[in-house]
Amino acid sequence: MSYCAAIPGMVPEERKALHKNYHDNHYGFPIADDNELFGRLVMEINQAGLSWEMILKKEDTFRAAYSQFDIATVAAYGEDDRARLLADPGVVRNRLKVNAAIENAKTILTLQAAHGSFANWIALQHPKTKEEWVKLFKKTFRFTGGEIVGEFLMSIGYLPGAHNENCPIYHEVLKHNPKWTEKA
Repeated sequence: MSYCAAIPGMVPEERKALHKNYHDNHYGFPIADDNELFGRLVMEINQAGLSWEMILKKEDTFRAAYSQFDIATVAAYGEDDRARLLADPGVVRNRLKVNAAIENAKTILTLQAAHGSFANWIALQHPKTKEEWVKLFKKTFRFTGGEIVGEFLMSIGYLPGAHNENCPIYHEVLKHNPKWTEKA
């Protein structure tokens, strides 16, 4: 259930600020910075099988562990970095997810060289249905199943669904990204 659809009082007070900040300031808004796009992809991949709240709580430690999501730095990670990440309790210590982050960073470097930026590559693919996006991402990246791709694209404004029309943030997102209203 999305935060905007949550019944008031369903989310305990101590967790509301975390969810509200992400919901009101990040979810569904476009991202132009490649490192931030990469960071969102890393976080979505790491969320698989876990709660989004856990990932949000660990965002700062993910940033630190993954060199502030600097694509070139992560792409150059070697075995010592993999071992460091797999031993770091501040991130999700899953070999497949760690390897996906490193390999996906390498892929993004290739996309940047061919298209100028990761953001440009994504924009050049638009519009696509969710099924088309999933097929493209599975072909291009590691550890990108349907749920991960759908949430990643909703979170950056390329698929609708991050907010419902009754949510005040829905209208803020529209101001920043009219693509969000295009039906997929």
